[in-house]
Amino acid sequence: MRLLNAVIFDLDGVLVDSESVWDSVREQITRECGGRWHDRAQRDMMGMSSLEWSHYMHEVLGVPMAPEEISALVVERLMERYRRDLPLVPGAAETVRTLAAGWPLGLASSSNRPVIDLVLELTELAPCFGITVSSEEVDRGKPAPDVYLEAARGLEVDPETCAAIEDSTNGIRSAKAAGMLVAAVPRQDFPPAPEALKLADLVLDSLDELPPALDRAA
Repeated sequence: MRLLNAVIFDLDGVLVDSESVWDSVREQITRECGGRWHDRAQRDMMGMSSLEWSHYMHEVLGVPMAPEEISALVVERLMERYRRDLPLVPGAAETVRTLAAGWPLGLASSSNRPVIDLVLELTELAPCFGITVSSEEVDRGKPAPDVYLEAARGLEVDPETCAAIEDSTNGIRSAKAAGMLVAAVPRQDFPPAPEALKLADLVLDSLDELPPALDRAA
């Protein structure tokens, strides 16, 4: 049993099935600009803040644009796709609304602020969250704990009394470093590293399992 005062969600891979979309957009832009895309690029950039992955695209993948221009172009194209067809994870909206009835909710995401706001607008889930934090708004992206610590601060709760909902290697490490109870919902297509998954307190097959699992843990 553990005292839980709040629940903090990741966005990409947890609420939105977005990793393949980010991957596709970044690869397309890299190739259009004459860069050097490689098979490790997607996994390398998972969990990075926009500042980090835009520098990666410029310095490692050789995209000949300033990092801030890269970030803006990626976000613009990603948002165009979301407006056409938002890849919401099955059960995501229902799970968020169920948990919002019992706990204050936060969101701690590596996505850019405009992307976070668009997803919450399209899903009409914005009222469920007391705080949303983008890793571009803190000093360090995941796996550093900054984005989770800032979300807990915004909710005015001790990080050790929060449950974090994650799917990725860097996300799990970030939430664990913040001292939170970590519930991992691994994705089949982009699974976390086994050593990272061992850090999770709960490992679930789907979001549908989350509300009863947190009830048992609290």
